[in-house]
Parts: sequence; C-alpha cells; structure tokens
Amino acid sequence: MDETPKRFDRIVAILIQLQSKKIVKAQELADRFDCSLRTIYRDIRTLEASGVPIYSEAGVGYALMDGYRLPPVMFTREEVSSFIAAEKLMQKFTDPSLGTHYASAMYKLKSVLRSGDKDYLSNIESRIVMQTTEPMFNDNSPNTLAVLFESIAEKKQILLSYKTFDKEETTQRNIEPVGVFHDHNNWYFLGYCHLRKDYRQFRTDRILGIKKTDCDFTIEHDSLETYLNKNETIPTTKVRILIDKKIARYLAHERKYHGYVSEKETDGQIEMTFMCRDIESGFPRWFLMFGDYATILEPEILKKRTLELLEVNRKRLS
Repeated sequence: MDETPKRFDRIVAILIQLQSKKIVKAQELADRFDCSLRTIYRDIRTLEASGVPIYSEAGVGYALMDGYRLPPVMFTREEVSSFIAAEKLMQKFTDPSLGTHYASAMYKLKSVLRSGDKDYLSNIESRIVMQTTEPMFNDNSPNTLAVLFESIAEKKQILLSYKTFDKEETTQRNIEPVGVFHDHNNWYFLGYCHLRKDYRQFRTDRILGIKKTDCDFTIEHDSLETYLNKNETIPTTKVRILIDKKIARYLAHERKYHGYVSEKETDGQIEMTFMCRDIESGFPRWFLMFGDYATILEPEILKKRTLELLEVNRKRLS
C-alpha cells in the first residue's frame, strides 16, 4: 500500500496544529496520529526542508516563528457537519455570553466555505435540535462560563455570589478557579475558596453573580484532573440491590453516578453491585424512584435509611 498520500495528509495536519497552538509537543502529535515519535521527527524535518520556519526546544516542543501563517484551510463536508453540531450544543449547553461569541465565530467560519458547502450547511442546520431539561445557568449570571475562562487564562481571582443547595443564605467568596467540567447534565467549576481556605466545587446554576477581579492567584494550582481524581479516594460502601430485569435497563445512564461496579442475572432479576459514596442521602433517594421493583440486599444501614425516608414521606402524606 502506498503510504505517500497518508503521510502528506499527516504533514499538512501537523502544520495546521502548529498554527493552532503556541507550543506543540512531539508526543502530543504522536498520540493524535497514532504513530511513533521517530515518524513525527521525520515529518517535522520534512516541513523544515520545505521552508516552514519551525523552532524547537528540547523538553518543550515545537513552534512556528511569529508572523508565519498559511492562507485559510478549506474544510471537508464532514468537518462542516461537525461545526453545526457544535453550534447547536453551544446554543443550548453554554451561557448566553459564550454562545454569542461562538455564533460570531461561526459567521466568520461560514464565510470561507465554498458555495456548495454553504448550501449543504443550510439544508441540515434546521434539522438539528438540542434539548435541555433544566436551566444550567442562573438568569442573574448570564456570562458565567465566559468569566471563568477569562479568569483561568489570566490567573485572576473572581468574586462569586453563591447559594448552596441546602442553605438559603447567599455567600460572597473570592475564588481562584482551577477548571470547568460538565457532569450529570450540569456545569461545575472547581476552585480554591478563600472563604473556606480549601478547594470547593460549585454548580453554575447556583451562581447568582460572578465577576473577575484584579487580584492575582496566590497559589500555583495543579491540573483539574488532579483534584477530581482525589475524589476517588473518598471512602465508599459496598451496595447490592436486586431489581426486575425489565426495569434494570432504564438505569444504565444514572447508575454510574452512584458507583456502579457490575451486574449479573439471577432468576430473571438483575443483581447490581455499587461502591457508593453517599448511602445517607444520594443513593437511597435514587433507589426510591424504582424501589417498588427492587430489593436492597446489603448493607443494613442502607435499608434503615431508606425506611426512614419512607416514614418521613408517609407522615407528610397523612
């Protein structure tokens, strides 16, 4: 098989990636193109031989000389389709401020498309709809993600007006944001809270106000993944439940948020095992959603807590 076309495409893609970032590591390129570092070194030498001004630094990566740019790159129809999906996601799953910026970027992107691709785009735009069930941002804070991104990039603290789930009062906090993530249909960010003197996690729909300050970060923070992975060390409790097979399939999405480990079929029923972090509130409340089709096998403390919640509910209804 002739590898020349494949290599040409890879070299062009490497050049495009070099234009997209200030520094690009060789390992990053090797991972993206699923090839060896030796292959990347060879492709970089090919670009240099063709006159592309690349400078490198051992242990850092590759970069293009300032001022070097290629003309706009044309997109394939498959890439164009992905832009539409991304635009619809941005409209529904980000705050209005960031969505406006993305819409502006999309107008610029569409302006460089070929006429046929513009028609292709128009034909599918109205056929893609993204739906959300709950608001992800408070109406009083329509630019939450935009401020967080700016704060993280510039390493400036934010002033946050925040309302916790279990309390009515609103607190004012100075936060050093570490990173933003999306989980279980909600946006969150993790940051160092100067009020609590520790790292805390915040949900965007509970943010009543947010603004960037002129105060610099006071701490050199680790990556977001480092702090999220620390949650894996939180003590867990083994939970086993037995559930009707016809109901079990409807739990496939939510069960992972409660520490799902495995399952096996037993006499037409499904036995599920979890390593659960919250058997006091989270798991028993989730279990009650389908409890008439399920049985708690262990632990006893979970059975007791579930009965307590049922008794509270009975008193409210009587």
